[in-house]
Amino acid sequence: MARPKPSSDQTLIELFLDMLAAERGASANTLDAYRRDLADFSGELAAKKDSIAVADSDALRAYLTRLKHRKLAPASVARRLSAIRQLYRFLYAEGRRGDDPAAVLEGPKRGRSLPKVLSVKQVDDLLVQARTAPQTETKSERLRSVRMTCLLEVLYATGLRVSELVALPESAARRDQRMLVVRGKGGRERMVPLNDTARQTMKDYLAAREAAKLEKSKWLFPSFGESGHLTRQHFARELKALAAASGLKASQVSPHVLRHAFASHLLQNGADLRVVQTLLGHADISTTQIYTHVLEERLKSLVRDLHPLSESA
Repeated sequence: MARPKPSSDQTLIELFLDMLAAERGASANTLDAYRRDLADFSGELAAKKDSIAVADSDALRAYLTRLKHRKLAPASVARRLSAIRQLYRFLYAEGRRGDDPAAVLEGPKRGRSLPKVLSVKQVDDLLVQARTAPQTETKSERLRSVRMTCLLEVLYATGLRVSELVALPESAARRDQRMLVVRGKGGRERMVPLNDTARQTMKDYLAAREAAKLEKSKWLFPSFGESGHLTRQHFARELKALAAASGLKASQVSPHVLRHAFASHLLQNGADLRVVQTLLGHADISTTQIYTHVLEERLKSLVRDLHPLSESA
């Protein structure tokens, strides 16, 4: 009796991605990243006349070695390996493979890099620059300036992911509320406090939109693109231009860096790591522990300033 023909790599990858979307609530961006990594893996196997369905552990090790020869950073290699491990774990659980060739693989050793962080003064400089509108600005340019101020104030006040920020509904600015309900990764909802400045800035921006007589939109930051709202990439470009105008290096500033600033500045001022975990929407405290260097510096300062035997006492 002839053995059934193994499924194509593309079929197996799509089955895996369907599972990520349905069971783990993976976002479109996450799925795209997995698809790219696994397509590269599949292409490398095909070049060696191999496939996902039949590749063994040696074939997977050879692929990881080729990634190193391609000068990929250890973090990128680790990400590819994570995708491969999850794929084969899924195929084994679903009976598509009788073994898991990725289970014995070891990942590259890599140090955990500290997040880029802006100082409080640097964040203030960005906000001042955003609020400073030249008299020569047109109405559309003025509206963009007000939008940028609103984006910055809300991002620094809440620590939202950039994807959560640009997709805020218009109703978020219409409610006189001190808490923002955010739907994050995996569809998980969390409550994030809004300070008075952020709330007022959202109202000011909404008033500017209405004064400009723009078309009604369900999004707080509407756009003519496919998504209907401002894209992450567009915001990042405008933020880098603002950083340059503020005297900062464009490479030093991004939406994610401002999210890091939010978390680091809270910890510097005494916030608990678990509270920051909740505000950032991290499912696991280990993700938040990248900020422990901030806690370590604060603890050193406390001991130096408060311990009776310290030199400064």
